Formats: sequence, C-alpha cells, structure tokens
Amino acid sequence: MVLAQLGGTITRAIRQMSNATVVDQKVLNECLNEINWALLNADVRFQLVRDMHNNVKRIVNFDDLAAGHNKRRIIQQAIFNELCNVLDPRTPSFTPQKGKTSVIMFVGSGKTTTCTKYAYYHQRKGWKPALVCADTFRAGAFDQLKQNATKAKIPFYGSYTESDPVKIAVEGVETFIKENSELIIVDTSGRHKQEAALFEEMRQVSEATKPDLIVFVMDSSIGQAAFDQALAFKQSVPVGAVIVTKMDGHAKGGGALSA
Repeated sequence: MVLAQLGGTITRAIRQMSNATVVDQKVLNECLNEINWALLNADVRFQLVRDMHNNVKRIVNFDDLAAGHNKRRIIQQAIFNELCNVLDPRTPSFTPQKGKTSVIMFVGSGKTTTCTKYAYYHQRKGWKPALVCADTFRAGAFDQLKQNATKAKIPFYGSYTESDPVKIAVEGVETFIKENSELIIVDTSGRHKQEAALFEEMRQVSEATKPDLIVFVMDSSIGQAAFDQALAFKQSVPVGAVIVTKMDGHAKGGGALSA
C-alpha cells in the first residue's frame, strides 16, 4: 500500500534525525529533504510539499531555541503537525444520527461499489440503509447496484425505463423516507466526456434531494490530477467528504492527499 510505504519512509527519516549525535540545521535539512522526496515520489502535490517544508523550517528556528530545549522533540512534533494539516479539512464532518433519516449523495468515479460498501458498513452497525441508483448514463449501472444490494441484503431503488436521474433520485428518496430508512444513499452518474452536462446533472440531483452530505469518490491512481478533479466537483456541488479507492496497487497513491 503506497501510503504505508510513504509512512515508513517518513518514519525512517525522523528516526535517522533522532539518532544524530548533534541535531543542527544540516540534520534538519537532510530529514526534510528525505521526507520531501518521499512525498513527491508518491505524487503528492508540489505546493503541499513546499508549504509543509517551509512551515517546519519556520517553526524550528535554531537561533530562537534555548540550549535546554529538546530539539528532536520539537522537530518531530512540527513534522507531525504539518503532515496532519495536509489532511485537516478545518471543518467538522457530518455525522448521521440513528433514528433520523439522512440523505448521502455520492459523486465522482467508482461510486457504485463504494456506495454498497458504505451502506453495508453501517448496516452491520445496526443502521437501516437504502440505495438509490440515479445513474442513467452508464449502461448496466442499475444492474450492478441491484446485484450488490441484493447480495448485501440492502433495499434499493432504480428504474430500467425512466431516463431522468433527478426524477429517480427524488422518487427513491421519498420511497425510503416513508420506510423510515436512516441512511438513503444516492448513486449518481460518473465522470464522462460530457463534463458540463455531468456537473449540471449533479447540481440538479443535489437541489432536488437536498442531501445532508455529498461524498466525492476518487481513484487514487490519477495522482496529482486529484486536485483539479476534486476542485471541479466542489465548484459544482458542496462536497463535504472524500472517499479514496484503489489505494493498494499504485505508486501515485500519494496524489490522493491533494483532494
């Protein structure tokens, strides 16, 4: 797993710095350079790496540190905090409540399987989830969701004849609200060549169903392109969470951090 390898490289860099007889500017630079190389090699966005590097250098100012300070500890904490900041959305995440209906809309690519996994995860914890297939663009989308949902024993809604995804989404949500489902998961059309039409469709589905949370599903193997893709989706609908797929077999998985 690429992020596990990335974490291992960062850990080794910090350990080597900690084992140094004297911790000075040279040791800090060597540690940061190795971490920078590991991040860039995993295709983490250059701007994120640069900002992390500059912030650590600003925090760890050897001229301002008194003789009694534990420099190793200060450097370790600074690096840890900056790595956490890369992933910190700085806003509280949406938390569904049991006994109350929440609508979760999925956008992006590779969503159908992820929707089922999300529903199954909550079902095992005692929730009452349901799936709505509002993807009328991809052939076989409803069949795939139906097959997954049936296997997981999760209620589902879709149509072989209706071509309007907004109408399907609204009818599905209304159906499961009446059935007191706690998590209504709406699967929308994925990315395709008609991007403007896709984003407009997502916006219409979002306005019609008024989801409590919109989840952006992304393929980690696209590397730094994750930033532009995530930005495009967020500019169309108010994305509130990200799920990253295919993290276990690609060298560019670090690009997922850009999202």
